[in-house]
Amino acid sequence: MNAITGNANAERRAELLATAAEVFAALGYNATTVRRIADEAGLLAGSLYYHFDSKESMLDEILSAFLDELWAGYGTVLAAGLGPGATIEALVTQSFRQIDRHGPAVAIYQKESRHLSAQPRFTYLTDSRVKFEDAWLRTLERGVAEQAFRGDLDVRLVYRFVRDTVWVAASWYRPGGTHSPEEIARQYLSMVLEGITPRT
Repeated sequence: MNAITGNANAERRAELLATAAEVFAALGYNATTVRRIADEAGLLAGSLYYHFDSKESMLDEILSAFLDELWAGYGTVLAAGLGPGATIEALVTQSFRQIDRHGPAVAIYQKESRHLSAQPRFTYLTDSRVKFEDAWLRTLERGVAEQAFRGDLDVRLVYRFVRDTVWVAASWYRPGGTHSPEEIARQYLSMVLEGITPRT
């Protein structure tokens, strides 16, 4: 297989995964059939098996790509040695960038991760959820300890509020809209941080 053919196949796989992600997000994993994905992609169902051996494989690639990119961004932020406030700002911004790039995958993750994580192939979803919570809680706890955030905060409640407030945006955000992911992040941060920084 030459480089041109390889690139064409990679592009076609990416297109099919994008279509599958949209269908999974709209219908749910269990209700989605290979035939439905093939129909949306303009293929015969059998042709889809040339690229993927199952709908489970497609979902695995969709979620893995999203989480790999999310953790690459988060890892850079967490390793940067920023203060607690700047870390929260950077994590929120990274989150909105992932919603922009992987909106359907975010929606699938929100709806399906707890159910899917019971399956051996998707146990990494539980690991990611635990890692995600730990990163946010440690940052919030550090902010309280350093008096960057209010001392009376319940950090678990703050974490859940910020998590849910940010990631629910995947239900309405559309790439290419009026506001960039960074602009939306700034608006969210102005509302969140003014509520958790110390009162003067």
